[in-house]
Amino acid sequence: MSTFEIWFAFVAMTVITIVTRTFFLLAGDRVTLPQRLQRALRYAPAAALAVIVVPEVLLLDHQFSLHLHNPKLAAALAATGWFVWRRNMIEMIVVGMAVYTLGRLFL
Repeated sequence: MSTFEIWFAFVAMTVITIVTRTFFLLAGDRVTLPQRLQRALRYAPAAALAVIVVPEVLLLDHQFSLHLHNPKLAAALAATGWFVWRRNMIEMIVVGMAVYTLGRLFL
């Protein structure tokens, strides 16, 4: 890639990011999203989080690892189970990190 192509990509990505993020602010009340789309957009943060977290939990040494010798998977399962049982986010984080640390030390 040439220097021009790299700078063009940076400028283009910047402009696209600014336009897409400010579109609804600039449009104001003139643009209203359909109710169905508004309901669907409520799931966007959870979907984005899943896209980031799931591969990190399921991959071990760049391969899918669906056994409990994967400390990330064991910690995620323990934290999820704890949250379902207790409904306490802080305790869930502590349990997940404790299981992950023990798994890294002893597995």
